[in-house]
Amino acid sequence: MMARLAGLRQDLGGMGLAALVLLAAAGAFQLLAVEPLEARNRVLEEKAAHQPARNRPGQAGSAAQKVAAVYDFLQKDEEITDWLAKLHGIGLATGVHLKSANYRNEKTEGRIRRFEMVLPVSGSYAQIRDFLQRALVEIPVMSVDQMTLKRESRNDGAVQAELRLTLHIVKS
Repeated sequence: MMARLAGLRQDLGGMGLAALVLLAAAGAFQLLAVEPLEARNRVLEEKAAHQPARNRPGQAGSAAQKVAAVYDFLQKDEEITDWLAKLHGIGLATGVHLKSANYRNEKTEGRIRRFEMVLPVSGSYAQIRDFLQRALVEIPVMSVDQMTLKRESRNDGAVQAELRLTLHIVKS
């Protein structure tokens, strides 16, 4: 048996053996990864086939319904000043120090008006994270576009952050 393997090794050479190892690895990958995923895909396709037609993607009118749902979600009675006051209150509640902010009312062609803010804040990492979590829950029309964090030194517990936030307001 060993003589046959030594002869095979000599006949195939290093590249031939490497090819055999790769072929065996591809077969093992097929058995252990691809086939279970294909079986799962078949199960999901069967479930999707039994779904009511109104929930299927690609149905005519579903895109318009989704856009209407976005407009309904963003349609709030609060004004921008109300959202800013709420944001300030969240900062006080979480212990985040809000500094002066830059505001810009972005001109848009569609029905959604964008009110962009650059908000420098300071606090601990946990405070800033809590501030953002609460703000996103309590101000559903807000998005976090960018966040830059910096710390003066490794031992410093305070973090300086620059938050780029946007309020998405449906035009009246």
